[in-house]
Amino acid sequence: MNHFSRNRNQRGLVRFFGPLEARIMEILWNQPGLSIKDVQLRLEKEDKDLNYNTVMTVMTRLLDKGFLTKNVVGRTSLFSPVDSKEQFLEKQSKELSQSLVEDFGPLVVNHMLDALDRADEELIEKLERKLKQLKEGK
Repeated sequence: MNHFSRNRNQRGLVRFFGPLEARIMEILWNQPGLSIKDVQLRLEKEDKDLNYNTVMTVMTRLLDKGFLTKNVVGRTSLFSPVDSKEQFLEKQSKELSQSLVEDFGPLVVNHMLDALDRADEELIEKLERKLKQLKEGK
């Protein structure tokens, strides 16, 4: 699911989630398997006005969107992210890159190449290997 069009001017996780969704995901990536109350208590340290129902609504929405899983233990529902943060960012950045190339073709590729001025040597070497593979038809 791509939220880029909705939040394209944002940076970081807020590009893909709303601000509260991003905070909840960060909490659950750091400690999977928390209840709604556990998450609400952690959020309350930053924002005393966040009530249980608000957190429950947002977590239910993240569950419905397929970003969280729910495991019922006794009478408590424990929530965890479907993907690790790294897996999520990998999927989203791949989808975003493919979408940009499809929409803007050579123009966006040129901008990405220009951005290599700020890239580390390892990334440039990886790009060179990939270009060599493409030239060889692999």
